Amino acid sequence: MENTFETLRELQDILSKKYAIERDILEIPKALETKQEILNRLKKTYVEKNQDFESTKEEIRHLNFEMTEAERLREESEKKMDVITTQREYEALDKEIRDAGEKEQRFRREIQKCERDLEEMKSSLEREEQMIKMQQDELTAENNKIKAETSDKEALLAQLQKKESKITPDMDDGILFKFQRIIRNKSGVGIVPVKSNICSGCHMVLPAQFVNDIRGGKEIQFCPYCSRILFWEAGGEPVSEAYEFDHEDVGGLADLVGGESDFD
Repeated sequence: MENTFETLRELQDILSKKYAIERDILEIPKALETKQEILNRLKKTYVEKNQDFESTKEEIRHLNFEMTEAERLREESEKKMDVITTQREYEALDKEIRDAGEKEQRFRREIQKCERDLEEMKSSLEREEQMIKMQQDELTAENNKIKAETSDKEALLAQLQKKESKITPDMDDGILFKFQRIIRNKSGVGIVPVKSNICSGCHMVLPAQFVNDIRGGKEIQFCPYCSRILFWEAGGEPVSEAYEFDHEDVGGLADLVGGESDFD
């Protein structure tokens, strides 16, 4: 059994590294996703601001047309002043000139305001364009970095899988399946020693007869609490009779501490 335990410890080292690398490969793209989301938001904001910019330009064109019309009406009314013959005609024409002049001035003020707004929008759009370019450059750099990191990790993963394939062919399929699952679920630790009747993985006290079976080393034993494979560590303290339980008690203790086995 000592050779089996040594093989399991070697496999544990390979599997823990392998699963860690697999998790890293899954996590790597998340940084890229965050940067892509930022870029998408910047582009969306830019499109909205550009729409406002174009709308303001159209508003200025409309105001210029209205101002030109008001200016034309005022000038035409001023020319008619030379040919009026009555006071009533003068008063009516004077009112037309004043109304047209007021409209002209109002349109001019609105145009000036829109032009100031347009200038601010233009500056804001230029800043947005710079930010988008910077974010795109960062995204490209991050993407290249991710490709390099993923390639390196995949190469390392292939090496570990090659080592794993040399160890596992002669192993019992059931034991291998359980062991792989334990490594995934127990932070890369699937085989631990028993020290003074205690599982060094979960630190629970084990039944004395169960510990004797582990010490005998006739077959692979799993901790009833944390499911890890157990082996006797040379130099451990003798098993105390105070901890003797029947084998039937082992399952009950596992239920008492509340955990389902990792391989149930």
